[in-house]
Amino acid sequence: MKSNKVKLRGRLRKSLYWPMFMTILLVCMNVVIYTEDILSGIMFSIFTAIYFVVSMIVYVRNKPVLVNELINFATQYGTVQKQLLNEFEIPYALVDYNAKILWVNEQFTELTGKDKKYHKSITTIFPALTKELLQKSDGEKSINLTLKEQDFRVALKRIYFEELNSVDSLVTLDESNEYLTAVYLFDETEKNQYMRENQEQKMVAGLVYIDNYDEALDSIEDVKRSLLVALIDRKVNKYFTELDALVRKIEKDKYFVVLKYQYLAKLREDRFSLIEDVKTVKVGNEMAVTLSIGIGANGESYTQNYEYARMSIDLALGRGGDQVVVRDGEDITYYGGKTQQVERNTRVKARVKAHALREIIESREHVIIMGHSISDVDSLGAAIGIYCAAKVLGKKAQIVLNEITSSLRPLVECFTEEKGYPADLFIKNEEALMLTNENTLVVVVDVNRPSYTECPELLKCTQTVCVFDHHRQTNEVIENPVLSYVEPYASSACEMIAEVLQYFSENIRLAPCEADCIYAGILIDTNNFMTKTGVRTFEAAAYLRRAGAEVTRVRKMLRNDMAAYKARAEAVRHAEVYRGAFAISICPADEVESPTIVCAQAANELLNIVGIKASFVLTEYQGKIYVSSRSIDEINVQLIMERLGGGGHLNVAGAQLTNCSLQQAKHIIQDTIDEMLKEGDISE
Repeated sequence: MKSNKVKLRGRLRKSLYWPMFMTILLVCMNVVIYTEDILSGIMFSIFTAIYFVVSMIVYVRNKPVLVNELINFATQYGTVQKQLLNEFEIPYALVDYNAKILWVNEQFTELTGKDKKYHKSITTIFPALTKELLQKSDGEKSINLTLKEQDFRVALKRIYFEELNSVDSLVTLDESNEYLTAVYLFDETEKNQYMRENQEQKMVAGLVYIDNYDEALDSIEDVKRSLLVALIDRKVNKYFTELDALVRKIEKDKYFVVLKYQYLAKLREDRFSLIEDVKTVKVGNEMAVTLSIGIGANGESYTQNYEYARMSIDLALGRGGDQVVVRDGEDITYYGGKTQQVERNTRVKARVKAHALREIIESREHVIIMGHSISDVDSLGAAIGIYCAAKVLGKKAQIVLNEITSSLRPLVECFTEEKGYPADLFIKNEEALMLTNENTLVVVVDVNRPSYTECPELLKCTQTVCVFDHHRQTNEVIENPVLSYVEPYASSACEMIAEVLQYFSENIRLAPCEADCIYAGILIDTNNFMTKTGVRTFEAAAYLRRAGAEVTRVRKMLRNDMAAYKARAEAVRHAEVYRGAFAISICPADEVESPTIVCAQAANELLNIVGIKASFVLTEYQGKIYVSSRSIDEINVQLIMERLGGGGHLNVAGAQLTNCSLQQAKHIIQDTIDEMLKEGDISE
């Protein structure tokens, strides 16, 4: 290249031309001097001419030398850059728009065995680095992959042609969006190993509670009680100490456990066999001992891990006990929970809750009661019971009821203005939201999940919320209630409310229609006293009978119309038996006012068939697929429904499915049963 063909530009050109620019300034000064003195002007003109000639000679002679020096420097600089990039300690490659390798450095060659002559797709080396990934419009910044048992973080940087001045001046590209991609491989094997080791060394907190300590001891001779306790202690200590855990007994029926996070995976794999192992302890006790375990992990501190463990054990107990709840950060998983919780013989808790409810109602001017959406008889009966409690204290109470179904209409008609009840006893969401303020008590009955309530927004309008429910708790719970009474062993919310009313006030008197409504709730949820019925269920029914409940009158109010009866019969007639033990059917919703109620009734009917261990009946209503599931004792349908996002009890559960058809929902249930049978969560 001839140096005189090279044109300088930018600051370099200006600095070389600067002496010539000074000539213009000298000429201007010369003009001024001529006006003062002609002789001086002539002498300054000669000086200016000499300065200009010298500047031109210097410029002409120095320009080729300067250009050659610049070219030499640029050449050496480029060589140094290329050498440095080639010897770069980080594996580096350059690929084109179609993921074809254009150039690699020595470290990349050493790592992959591919040299600069290898011009195939980079996907042949790293399958995760696909052409589609490199061409994504958003441009992936980095991804993680593994090669030869080493972990790498792959950083991707696009190099657009339009950003390269040297390319712009020499070539013209038809597609301005084309680019090259620089691929950097950062070895993070050691870092990931340290992170795993650090994670595995973190402490996990655990709480182990004996669910039925007092009941188990009461069922055994006095001389064998200490032996039973010792055997339980031994099994708990042995199970955890084998995992290098610290176990301390903090109360007669409670243990505190600390172990390393690395052993939590073994406990999960073992599915916490301790809860089944403890049931085998038999020294004459009629009742098997059950445990509840709460595990807290991945908190920001040891204190937070303990809080997670405490929340987990509360959730385990709220779901009926005999199970493990693990809270790993924000993730919650469940293990066990296959047996029915033992009914408590003592009513101390009901009396304490009754007194607490009385104090809370007395401190508020207004009470709003609501159950779950698409209210059933149990929800309405429990709401009426709370209304009676508020009325005896002289407080105004109203019930949120958006939709009155055919099953509720006969009961609701008992509480009209003509029969002495307020005209605004039943209100809808909009009115409830207008009436609720910080001085309002909101009582939630027969549900503990905010999204399932009649009006979820109502819970945000006040800080005073009470919950009365008999369903097992899930991850979604009403936050910070001032009073929470959740008892999964109870047959119904009406049973719980009937117990509370007995201790609420000495002068409380139920009207016959009020007693009928609460009694009807127990009758429906127990399937005429055949499901989840305990001693306290009959005691609650006896109390309501003394208060004026009439069995014949209730039976008449709960009768179905002809369309509902036919729909139930159709569901039973078309039921399919899956795997020889599971009845699955679809309930027609046409011409039926309350298909969800009919769906539940059909599920109960299917259990009367010999060989059926669990029944599942589906119906479509208001854009959702409702699933009612029932069992007698062998299958825990609650675990199955929880897989579908629902819940309930061991023998009575349900779920709501969206974005699918009835046939798709049916296949989802079948797939869930297959999966749980394979995992051993249920058995045929």
